Amino acid sequence: MALPDGAARTALLTTLAMLAFAGNSLLCRIALRDTTIDAASFTSIRLASGALILLLILRRRGVRPLAAGSWPMAAALFAYAIAFSFAYRDLTAATGALLLFGGVQLTMTSYGLASGERLSGLRLVGVLVAVGGLVWLLLPGLAAPSYLAAALMLAAGAAWGVYSVLGRSAGDPTTATGGNFVRAVPFAAAVSLAAASHASPDPTGVFYAVLSGAVTSGLGYVLWYAVLPALSATSAATIQLCVPAIAALGGVVLLAEPITSRLLLASAAILGGIALTITRKN
Repeated sequence: MALPDGAARTALLTTLAMLAFAGNSLLCRIALRDTTIDAASFTSIRLASGALILLLILRRRGVRPLAAGSWPMAAALFAYAIAFSFAYRDLTAATGALLLFGGVQLTMTSYGLASGERLSGLRLVGVLVAVGGLVWLLLPGLAAPSYLAAALMLAAGAAWGVYSVLGRSAGDPTTATGGNFVRAVPFAAAVSLAAASHASPDPTGVFYAVLSGAVTSGLGYVLWYAVLPALSATSAATIQLCVPAIAALGGVVLLAEPITSRLLLASAAILGGIALTITRKN
């Protein structure tokens, strides 16, 4: 069945992409917390799995693997993935999510303002409400992070912001994402080779890494690429703030984490702020 056009298609693709990102966060947290897989191995398997599934898709289309994408985008993709994995060794889930999406928000909003976008009226209210909801959700559970881990997660957020900004003009989303994943594999392989003496993959951790790379990363990024041209940089940054809320709700269902009124109110604030931002833009 064909996807609807216009605003309905944008909403559908955005929703699917955010669900994929939240699923990716859950898989990463479970793997690095509950299995013995190391951060370098997880990152390498994740990127290689994403590259493989996208190569299969491109082959069916008769498209060359490096027909689109770029080395700068691949470097940003790798920087996000490796910094994210290493940072989560020493950060709580709440601290990591706050730092990650704070970095994304700062990077993409700064780019939008530098490009001439202006925040006013409902868009400004929407951004403030969404950010306030995120802080309300995550701040009470914060633990004091190490400077290195905090810097790594902020760098991961900045790299994801750069990757998203570059992806707005990358052309066909599947071709560009496939090219970027293929180009990112050598970076990941080099890190894994350097850290080979500390490698400790196990079957369960490898499974989570493959699922993260092939489904929630590779295919999820294709969806995000497809919707980015329809969003302003500030709207795209604000929309991504819903991922921690979705991931927290997923933790309630999948990890038996308790659900609280604070979680429900914060989620409503984040999603409400996003709705205000998008409505104002349209």
